[in-house]
Amino acid sequence: MSKTEAEASVIGIIELFHKYTGRDDMIDKPGLLKMLQDNFPNFLAACDKKGTDYLANVFEKKDKNRDKKIDFSEFLSLLGDIATDYHKQSHGAPACSEGDQ
Repeated sequence: MSKTEAEASVIGIIELFHKYTGRDDMIDKPGLLKMLQDNFPNFLAACDKKGTDYLANVFEKKDKNRDKKIDFSEFLSLLGDIATDYHKQSHGAPACSEGDQ
């Protein structure tokens, strides 16, 4: 049975997470910054144009339990913020309108 588009999307998110994790199934700060630079260059460029250095504090904001690692739940929160920004853009909002989260 083939996967639905939604199932393939979720599996893609898991694969993206695993691409940047260490043996502990967590992403460290350099890994998270690389993931964002590799996969969301347009979003980051829009934030830079607005004078918002999205990368400056994103790790600290998303590392809710302060263990210096991003777990899958924290990763999903980050992707949720980016997805929300793209959704707002689909309704006419400027890019990186949520870049300061």
